[in-house]
Amino acid sequence: MNTSANVDPEELDKFGEVAHRWWDPNSEFRPLHDINPARLAWIDRNAELKGKNVIDVGCGGGLLSEGMAAAGAVVTGIDLSDKALGIARLHLYESGQVVDYRLISAEAMATEAPAGFDVVTCLEMLEHVPDPASTVAACASLVKPGGQVFLSTINRNAKAYLVAVLGAEYLLRLLPRGTHDYTRFLKPAELARLCRDAGLEVLEITGLRYNPFTREGVVGGDTDINYLLRARRSA
Repeated sequence: MNTSANVDPEELDKFGEVAHRWWDPNSEFRPLHDINPARLAWIDRNAELKGKNVIDVGCGGGLLSEGMAAAGAVVTGIDLSDKALGIARLHLYESGQVVDYRLISAEAMATEAPAGFDVVTCLEMLEHVPDPASTVAACASLVKPGGQVFLSTINRNAKAYLVAVLGAEYLLRLLPRGTHDYTRFLKPAELARLCRDAGLEVLEITGLRYNPFTREGVVGGDTDINYLLRARRSA
């Protein structure tokens, strides 16, 4: 695990510039709003969030964090973007949810609170960090023995490039150009290996499909583009 700051300053700046629009469902964060119910339901179905101590790594403006809090979890959200965290904290006044947001890296948090959480989530973040192995290792350290880690990212292949980069950023303009760097995408087998190297047992790898026209996200199916991985730390 990389104990130095596993962060790309350009990525922080990129998301910080648009952080004030995080909770606008028609902004560049529209896809996240649309897929959030499906990914939240998948996590809750497998982890039974009510009463669980959960940490959301790379929480951004708090979409997933608030959803898990509404499902009854005790949620800590961490990120290295102070602007995104500022928006997340402000939105709590509107939603009435309770989330403990902290400006800290996953690696530093793993050192501070090893095995401190029943559930760890890290969604749509791995493709934005320089060292995804370090992030996965931190997630593995944060979860209690027997607890689960939920990850998501984008596959690295021609289809994913055409849909997630060219289609989403240039054709449909769902995302700002430059949102994704194709070279940072991870194949499911690569992410599974990172999990095993970190001491996690991979339980499930499944697709996450998104229809931009119906604005619906569905968990299941092929993993050609977006996918989710669920793993467990050995008890």
